[in-house]
Amino acid sequence: MGRKQKVYLSLGSNLGNRLANLQKAIFRIQQSAGNILDISSVYKNPAIGFEGDDFLNIVLSLLTPLEPKTLLDLLLQIEQDFGRVRSGNGYSSRTLDIDIIYYGTEVINNDYLVIPHPQMQHRNFVLKPLSDIAPQFYHPVLQKDTRNLLQECRDKSSFVKTKLKLFKDRSGLFSQLQLIAIEGNIGAGKTTLSKMISNDFNAKLVLERFADNPFLPKFYEDQSRYAFPLEMSFLADRYQQFMDDTSQFDLFKNFMVSDYDIFKSLIFAKVTLQAEEYNLYRKVFSFMYKEVRKPEIYLYLYQNTERLLANIKKRGRDYEQKIDPEYLEKINRGYLDFIKSHPNQNSIILDIGELDFVNNAHDYEFILNKLEDNILSLNI
Repeated sequence: MGRKQKVYLSLGSNLGNRLANLQKAIFRIQQSAGNILDISSVYKNPAIGFEGDDFLNIVLSLLTPLEPKTLLDLLLQIEQDFGRVRSGNGYSSRTLDIDIIYYGTEVINNDYLVIPHPQMQHRNFVLKPLSDIAPQFYHPVLQKDTRNLLQECRDKSSFVKTKLKLFKDRSGLFSQLQLIAIEGNIGAGKTTLSKMISNDFNAKLVLERFADNPFLPKFYEDQSRYAFPLEMSFLADRYQQFMDDTSQFDLFKNFMVSDYDIFKSLIFAKVTLQAEEYNLYRKVFSFMYKEVRKPEIYLYLYQNTERLLANIKKRGRDYEQKIDPEYLEKINRGYLDFIKSHPNQNSIILDIGELDFVNNAHDYEFILNKLEDNILSLNI
């Protein structure tokens, strides 16, 4: 592999979810083109030379091992993957536009590529974000730095520096959250997924601790007798644990990910308790629920009953082996009813019946993409 070169790229979007387009493009560039060093602020400016929605524009610096032609081909492919069609018939709206501004201090002029970009000195929507990260970089042809080029630029079209923020990788994006709650039925895989996300993105792991609950094995033997003490015991434990685990942030972690949300107590109680017991339980629960931290993202992993039973059998907990399939179906319905009755909660329902996110990297990536899309939608 040859010497790595520092490259400056301009990215813009004025179609669809513009911020998400830019963020996802950054992730693709980081993944396939090299190491992103800096990202400018996000600027908004009107379309120039055609009628269209406002653009969001940035400039980033990249340390890449790729030769100029290889880099160009990769960036064109990324544009195409984002739905960009280069017609050659003038300017038009686009989901994604990526231009190579500088490739080190090299000067290139051939049939397929001109570097430095021949129009950059005429575009303040390029020069302003470039000045954020490379104010003293000298144009190898014009022999002027970015600040001078910006001062001399005759482009007086308006642009606004936004408060939007973009990140080099998912760890930075996910760190904008405080808490993700991953929920699901018994055997859905919520603990496994929580551990994977915690390991991959430096998150504080908040796990439900109930293995030593003395009522749980008895409940599976005689539900009517042990339902109320079991649910009250779970509620007390979950409340104390959740308050302890989420009340303080770990300064060395980016965010928190939990394999449960305390509202599950009410979902299970509604399935297992008699009406009088449930009404009493709900009163106690309501006092506690007001005090706990609510997640910014509530991810529900839906599994059909057959798959749940297979997972339960596979993990081999003796007291779970006699779980009634109808009980699992009621729990599933309880979760879905809860989500429907809380429309203001930021919920994701993900059917993972055909996914194996533990052994299949593509399936895991699918889930991460769903979380990524959701986080970006919060910033529109």
